[in-house]
Amino acid sequence: MLSDSDAISLEQAKLEGLRRGSRVIDADDLAVGLEDVWIRYKPMVDANRTIKGSVLGLWNRKRRDAKKKTRVIEAVRGVTMDIGGGTVMGIVGANGAGKSTLMRAMAGILAPSQGRIVVNGRVSTLLALGIGFNGNLSGRANVVLGGLAAGLTREEVENKFEEIAAFADLPEGFIEMPMRTYSSGMYGRLGFAVAVHMDPDILLIDEALSTGDAAFKEKSMDKMRELVSQARTIVIVSHAMGTIVELCNDAAWMHRGELIQRGDPEEVTESYLRFLKVGESAVVREDL
Repeated sequence: MLSDSDAISLEQAKLEGLRRGSRVIDADDLAVGLEDVWIRYKPMVDANRTIKGSVLGLWNRKRRDAKKKTRVIEAVRGVTMDIGGGTVMGIVGANGAGKSTLMRAMAGILAPSQGRIVVNGRVSTLLALGIGFNGNLSGRANVVLGGLAAGLTREEVENKFEEIAAFADLPEGFIEMPMRTYSSGMYGRLGFAVAVHMDPDILLIDEALSTGDAAFKEKSMDKMRELVSQARTIVIVSHAMGTIVELCNDAAWMHRGELIQRGDPEEVTESYLRFLKVGESAVVREDL
């Protein structure tokens, strides 16, 4: 257990020269490049939160709209980071750090508000439960769509289908059923199976290694070890520090949209855990 003397603040982390995200990688070896990336949201906020105000607002649209205002959420703030080919990068940080938002930007789902993102290679993503799946379509149809979206031909997807279905190991008949009938575990199993069998140059995984029961988790970890041995470029967001240390050869720590530290996974996770001991607050926010 960490003692109070082991705690570290954000200021200490930066002063110790641990913020190394701007390392430069030769262009021929670059898999993912982030240059001063900012991602901002402008959600509408209703300033009138009382029940009385809400009722009155139903009768007066103009009055209700006048009460609304916008605020800017900076989910990612000036992140610069180069990820070389063959790197297995782990990203850690508390909820609300901007990790998932950054992954969506790398995947091309979100465009940066400012800055530039360069991705060299075919990307396969597993970002959240059910993202990219159509619940009204069967598991088989979603496998095909997922493969086509990853850049494979229909023939290539069909050749991989049996392997994907066997890896997912869904209950009999479910692969032909609409995915809206799936449990969350079944969703996750098929999603993981699709993502890791697309022969990606770059694999992006956001908190998906804990999917399924103990047997499937072990099978998933074995598959990840296989991909790591093939020198794939992999970016993993996870709260499981042991997984980051075991699988990754590089790591980054984000906090409130900023890149705080970049370096050896053991050093980064240790600094992050020391910071958690400081306990900026007990407030837990959802990822932005």
